[in-house]
Amino acid sequence: MRAPTLTGMDKNRLSDFLRARRALVRPEDHGMPAGTRRTPGLRREEVAVLAGVSTDYYVRLEQGRERNPSPQVQRALAAALLLADEEAAYLRALIDPPQHGRPPAAAREYAGPQLVALLDTWADTPALVYGRYLDLLAVNSLGEALFSWLGGETSLITAMFLNPAAQDFYRDWAVVAQGCVAALRAANPAPDDKRLQKLVGELSVRDHDFARMWARHEVGAKTASAKRFHHASVGDLTLDFETFSVNSAPGQHLVVYRAEPGSAAEQSLALLGSLGLPELPDTHDEGHTSHDLH
Repeated sequence: MRAPTLTGMDKNRLSDFLRARRALVRPEDHGMPAGTRRTPGLRREEVAVLAGVSTDYYVRLEQGRERNPSPQVQRALAAALLLADEEAAYLRALIDPPQHGRPPAAAREYAGPQLVALLDTWADTPALVYGRYLDLLAVNSLGEALFSWLGGETSLITAMFLNPAAQDFYRDWAVVAQGCVAALRAANPAPDDKRLQKLVGELSVRDHDFARMWARHEVGAKTASAKRFHHASVGDLTLDFETFSVNSAPGQHLVVYRAEPGSAAEQSLALLGSLGLPELPDTHDEGHTSHDLH
């Protein structure tokens, strides 16, 4: 069976990815002297040596003239470019795009009614569900109160870069924003995804920070960490969070926030919950609750 070849768009994405990741690796990361360099990162010939391929072969990869590196070369490139597991998987997807197991790009995402009901049982815990394009699909009452700065916006990635309130709300905005960009790329490796192309194109034109972060080609799903917030009603608070994949809906993620017991953040969350917010209009479309966002 002939190996699948890449389309012109695939080639560009692979080339862009290799160049961007090469620029992020410092020579000293591999124990090499930095010396004087006109551009950041490794030189092409250095990547070739580290990956055990010829310089000409690696140049052809970056130029899109070589389309099907073997699995062994893919692993060697991942090691040379210091790719994490998710980034290496993304590289493989660029070279050999998955043919099955993904919903159509145009399919509308919904949070399932059972998942929405679960969120609503957590009265003291902010929780939300987002989809492949970082759309907010569902949020419970305390999560709605915590993220009240969103207003009516349901695109988390759009709000992150185009709503000035985001930089007030996230005390480490640049770190959180880069994480969102990396998560968006990790969830959408398919090069022919029209919705992703439109979303990235619009944000790149409207916000230079997004364009710069997208050009770094960082890949990484949200996992577990802590975030520092500044809420207009209760001030500063730091919350731990955990992200879970929703097995019944591939591409969707559940995020649950938690305050350290006895902390000031726990008191702030309690205060936030007691303040209350006007209820969203009741909607029974598709069988979802009033906190399910379409």
